[in-house]
Amino acid sequence: MSAQRHGLGLASGGLIGALGGLVGLGGAEFRLPLLKGMFRLATLEAVIFNKAMSLLVVATALLARSGSIPWAEVGGHGTIILNLLAGSLFGAWFAAGRAIRLPEKVLNTIIMLLLVGLAILLIVEHLHPLTPVGQALLTNPWAQAALGVGAGFFIGVVAALLGVAGGELLIPTIVLLWGVDIKLAGSLSLAVSLPTMIVGFMRYREAAAFGVLGRERGLFLFMALGSMLGATLGGWSLGWVPTDWLVLGLAVILLVSAVKVFKH
Repeated sequence: MSAQRHGLGLASGGLIGALGGLVGLGGAEFRLPLLKGMFRLATLEAVIFNKAMSLLVVATALLARSGSIPWAEVGGHGTIILNLLAGSLFGAWFAAGRAIRLPEKVLNTIIMLLLVGLAILLIVEHLHPLTPVGQALLTNPWAQAALGVGAGFFIGVVAALLGVAGGELLIPTIVLLWGVDIKLAGSLSLAVSLPTMIVGFMRYREAAAFGVLGRERGLFLFMALGSMLGATLGGWSLGWVPTDWLVLGLAVILLVSAVKVFKH
């Protein structure tokens, strides 16, 4: 039974990691329904497990994507990263502290609504972009910065509650607010996600459910291996695989997973 469980962890981690590496996501939105449905983890345990896995995937994907999106290009947009971090770090710390104290049914409901909302946002933005490609939504730098901090806070909250990297919100935010190309936005979102998730992860150490990482050590190692291999392959494929259709496909999968696993 444990061998089958570990094999499923390796395969699912590889697939989700590859998709995450391609698009610039941690893939945790799709891992969370699997952890609850297939691997039968309690909600808060699944969130904490997911958060730890997302940290590995994001770090791996960021390194793998550097071949297509150079570090210098990412660093050249450091103001965007800092702007979003100003809100997301506080949002992650705030939300993780609240999630520890929520009853599981309430946390389930919040997670379901957030997953469905993220899916709808992706589909709507993909089919009806709010701004022309390459054009920023705002031109006033002060308004842009204020909206960036506010968006960062909300994204940090979502990332902490779901145990995710938050790329589904970060990428559209970066593209809309600053008019950045979607592939570069993917790398920028990973650079924001990494410290944001670390803050939420440290906050979750106060929860008793944190012990899931020790109890499910085998599953974690196999899923981590698959995730890092998948994220590396996905990141290397960035230069020749179009991402637009992937975003829409991921949104549909996210919507189906959310409804199926959390509808009760």
